[in-house]
Amino acid sequence: QVQLVESGGGLVQPGGSLRLSCAASGISTSIYRMGWYRQASGKQRELVAAITSGGRTNYADSVKGRFTISRDNAKNTLYLQMNSLKPEDTAVYYCHADRVITATSYNDYWGQGTQVTVSS
Repeated sequence: QVQLVESGGGLVQPGGSLRLSCAASGISTSIYRMGWYRQASGKQRELVAAITSGGRTNYADSVKGRFTISRDNAKNTLYLQMNSLKPEDTAVYYCHADRVITATSYNDYWGQGTQVTVSS
């Protein structure tokens, strides 16, 4: 059974930092594309950052220069370091893993989400 368990969310003041973690079990993060998505109240879920199995990263324009995605394959854990947080970063953050198996087969998994609230 595959599980992605996020942690590290919470309440932080504008300008502050948080580090999210996503512990994976049942899959090897080293062969999956891993990513962080977020969904603010009343809005669609959006990609925040992703890292491929080869280590390439991409970020939403809104978080470039402030957020850093990383992965520790030995611990099977994904991270998101979030600095210079803004109120508009407030959302539920979800961990995601996906992998193309064949031309017609695709695996993807979601965590349960962790709330990040940026407010004074």
